Amino acid sequence: MAKFTKATSIGDWLNQRLALDKVEKVMASEYWIPKNINFLWAMGMVLAITFGLLLVSGIFLLMYYQPNVDLAFDSVNYTIMQEVGFGWLWRHVHAVAASVIFLIIYIHMLTGIYYGSYKQGREMIWISGMLLFVTFSAEAFSGYMLPWGQMSYWAGMVITNLFSAGSLELNGVVEWIRGDYVPGQAFLNRFFMLHVLLLPLAIIGLIGIHFAALRIPHVNNQEGEEIDFEVESKKYLDGDAKNSKVIRFGNDFMAKDMFVVAIFLTFFFYLVFWQYGFAMDPVNFDTADGLVTPAHIYPEWYFLWSYEILRPFGKDVGLIAFAVAQVIFFTLPFLDRSPNVAPANRRGYFAIWFWLMVVDLIVLTAMGKLPPEGIFSIIGEVSAYVFFALWIALPIITTYEKKL
Repeated sequence: MAKFTKATSIGDWLNQRLALDKVEKVMASEYWIPKNINFLWAMGMVLAITFGLLLVSGIFLLMYYQPNVDLAFDSVNYTIMQEVGFGWLWRHVHAVAASVIFLIIYIHMLTGIYYGSYKQGREMIWISGMLLFVTFSAEAFSGYMLPWGQMSYWAGMVITNLFSAGSLELNGVVEWIRGDYVPGQAFLNRFFMLHVLLLPLAIIGLIGIHFAALRIPHVNNQEGEEIDFEVESKKYLDGDAKNSKVIRFGNDFMAKDMFVVAIFLTFFFYLVFWQYGFAMDPVNFDTADGLVTPAHIYPEWYFLWSYEILRPFGKDVGLIAFAVAQVIFFTLPFLDRSPNVAPANRRGYFAIWFWLMVVDLIVLTAMGKLPPEGIFSIIGEVSAYVFFALWIALPIITTYEKKL
């Protein structure tokens, strides 16, 4: 049994029982970060702040939202937006954060790919991050259902139809998910529960796993340099911080993090007050009607690239292509056969692969918003083929990459 001494303060009393000093060291003052990293490594903190904004704004919206097919639309567009004091602000914050968080996620992912932050002992950092991406995607989709507008209803109809598995016609699975033949009260109840309880809990748990995975191999750096953290941290603690290659996470790196966060929040609240329209589809300001199909059904912008991969192919091939696109990024640490942990600009053909992938994802996103007809259909189909060709080429070009 642990020996407890007489506490001289509340902090001392808590420290003896919760080991607050040890937690502070593990999480901050003895969590070492490479000195040579740029502002892109602050995206994790920006994501945490944005997730916090989603949680807080979601709680305020939950006070007035009615998860009922007859009341949901008016509770959002009339009660919250017009009757509740500053209800419009909380809805704008929630909508903008739900969209912007995916922009930050994609920047975070592409930064990890560019600098090789998934290699040599950091595989679990990447895999836990991808699990977070999938969970955030499910959270965003479930939230998109809740306003119960036209695009909510029909996007829910289209996405849940994917679970019929093409020619297998597993319609019973679709009905089980919806709780009915078409989206209705049971459907809304289920996605409400997922959005406000189950998925947020999963996200919080995965954030903990993601951060824990960072603690062992430590984060990568922009030069790809392998740092002996034990030696460099000792040098720092011995008073030679200037020549040490590491800094503390607590206070040292956090100061840089907070500077980036401050810039981000300036941009974020500019969008909230003046440019919030991009985060709210105009079609969704019409109440859900199962008898009136929108002229063009499409998901939010952050799903468009994978939606476009689905469209050019037949029903069965399209579903397989869509499913592969959802999981292929998980395999990146194993498809990249290069021994080098270095930024893409020093890795020859990999740099070309990276920028082709970025351009292709942008083209797929643009085509996913447009009707699949004429030249748009051709461009979308070619881009989908390029996407898979790039992943097939990755293990080949990295196998023959010269060791730096």
